[in-house]
Amino acid sequence: MAKNRPVRGATLNRASARFNLPAREADGDWLDDRLAVDGEAPPLRTTVTVETPRTIITRNQSPDIAFDRSINPYRGCEHGCIYCFARPSHAYLDLSPGLDFETKLFAKPDAPALLRQELMKPGYECKPIAFGTNTDPYQPIEAKWRITRGCIEVLAECDHPITITTKSDRVVRDIDLLAPMAAKGLAAVMISVTSLDPRVAMTVEPRAPHPEKRLAAMRKLSDAGIPVFVSMSPVIPQITDHEMEHILERAAEAGARSAFFLPVRLPWEVAPLFRAWLDAHFPDRAAKVMATIQSIRGGKDNDGDFFTRMRGQGPWSDLLRTRFLIACRKYGLDGPRVNVRTDLFRAPAGPQGELF
Repeated sequence: MAKNRPVRGATLNRASARFNLPAREADGDWLDDRLAVDGEAPPLRTTVTVETPRTIITRNQSPDIAFDRSINPYRGCEHGCIYCFARPSHAYLDLSPGLDFETKLFAKPDAPALLRQELMKPGYECKPIAFGTNTDPYQPIEAKWRITRGCIEVLAECDHPITITTKSDRVVRDIDLLAPMAAKGLAAVMISVTSLDPRVAMTVEPRAPHPEKRLAAMRKLSDAGIPVFVSMSPVIPQITDHEMEHILERAAEAGARSAFFLPVRLPWEVAPLFRAWLDAHFPDRAAKVMATIQSIRGGKDNDGDFFTRMRGQGPWSDLLRTRFLIACRKYGLDGPRVNVRTDLFRAPAGPQGELF
């Protein structure tokens, strides 16, 4: 495994051919040809482009997902997690699901205003809105753009329920908004912890916060009365699976109420990126890792079928699930899953309503 901290997660930046888009040429940036002092190409810079969608709430009808609507303030994610199932979404933009996904980011600054408009529509039915279902709402650029916070402000104003999934301790910045919502039963936060080994974490998730920072964030959220859960998603066989019990123990100590896990998924362009990453960082076990993943995924790199795509199948999957359930019972993480109220919602006031 690499000894130094990787600058980025993916080792490749190939454009996808899935949508029959024409091959792209280099963009001609003068920095492309500049060499660093050590003779290597300079580190890739992170760029942010403003995206102006017409709506901000994304809806789904998947039978194996617990929510039917979500908001993603950003497209792409600088955390650079090699396993991220959202990577293929960059192919729709004629960008690579590899390094482009980590470096060419898109922000939606109109999200709070769009959210307000959608909540004001006649006949809107209140159900929890999930954040962090595709890319992380608290990735580094949130510190400047504050789009996630703006959306939470709108939801707090009208007592609308929210769930957040993140692997960033930056979420504690918004405790001032989330704690009052949680006191009404309107907010819950899932913190993702996939490894407690700093060397593994910085290779798998190169720009995500240190695991100890995430555990500290759990404690702060819990102490503030905000229901906090731990998500061990994904579990990577032969790389992070041996840490399952320890992660659950530490999460329980940090105040987590319950836990979730998923075996690693490798849809579309993620599979070749993951294989190249294995060859670069874990060449001693790359074949074993893929063989185990395929045993969980019906002999393929990925299983896209409903229900089994989230659970996996076969003896390896059964073993992971059994270990998980036993550990959850041992550490008191077998409590109720996320449950937020929907009966307090009131539509946000429009410009005229604010006059009275």
